[in-house]
Amino acid sequence: MEQKLLRIQARALEEMAGAKSLEELNEIRVRYLGKKGELTGVLRGMGALSPEERPRIGQIANQVRDKIEEKLNDSTARLKDRIKREKLAAESLDITLPGTVFNLGRLHPLTVVTRRIEDIFLGLGFSIAEGPEVELDYYNFEALNLPKDHPARDMQDTFFITQEVLLRTHTSPVQVRTMERTAPALPVKIIAPGKVYRRDDDATHSPMFHQVEGLAVDRRITMADLRGVLQVFAEQMFGPETRTRFRPSYFPFTEPSAEVDISCVMCGGRGCRTCSHTGWLEILGCGMVHPRVLEMSGYNSGEVTGFAFGMGVERITMLKYGIDDLRLLFENDMRFLQQF
Repeated sequence: MEQKLLRIQARALEEMAGAKSLEELNEIRVRYLGKKGELTGVLRGMGALSPEERPRIGQIANQVRDKIEEKLNDSTARLKDRIKREKLAAESLDITLPGTVFNLGRLHPLTVVTRRIEDIFLGLGFSIAEGPEVELDYYNFEALNLPKDHPARDMQDTFFITQEVLLRTHTSPVQVRTMERTAPALPVKIIAPGKVYRRDDDATHSPMFHQVEGLAVDRRITMADLRGVLQVFAEQMFGPETRTRFRPSYFPFTEPSAEVDISCVMCGGRGCRTCSHTGWLEILGCGMVHPRVLEMSGYNSGEVTGFAFGMGVERITMLKYGIDDLRLLFENDMRFLQQF
């Protein structure tokens, strides 16, 4: 039996030396060490040995098993290493080359400006409100004092889905929904940032753009409160030296209404090509909330007043960073975006 064990060991080592694949090594493992393998079969016959021979044969059998397992492990490791080196050579991969450098992303300038606007108004006690982008005609127009036949509707060139459903043209519907939800509770102080949609597309207009609108409703709110809030906003957004002026205007949902200008961010108000040599740049529209809008939203216009304002985030971004073409903000050109 001792000679038989040694022959098994010799054959196994010889076969392993000639193995060309991991599959062959696995077959050798099963053939000699498996449950029905040759070594296992020999060990089953140890019962026929005398009690004096069993310890010695058992020791030899263990040595043979250990030798075969050790050789199998070494052969497997060497074969895996050879296969790896052959694959690397076939792929012509130089593993000493430095890895690919991935550029880190950064916030889009529109996101940066939107967050800055939010921070300013949160610091003034406003909260952030949101609403649907697919809106009802009632909230987008009628509840804002724009009935079906109102000519001011033509100013917004709307994307209609049905006669009563549309893509919102401003975030003012969020103001109406907030007042309906909270009336008659006071005060109400919100800003409504979000995407809006109009059929415009040129160097200064996009069919999808971003707005931030604000609303404050309480007792004894006046135009002076509105001017103070917007002056603080202008100074914090464009710098403490920024001046503002209000020009009379018209919006159906505010009365009185005004356009707000700031001193030119390029020339400081001295006059240049950017401001058409006037020294002023328009940034937003505002006014006192129309009594009819307050009434339709559930407030008593005889007891409360409010102001509202709305600005285009793209407009603020272009002024803040000196961008002359709105389309640059939507082209995803990394050469442009990496400047910010």
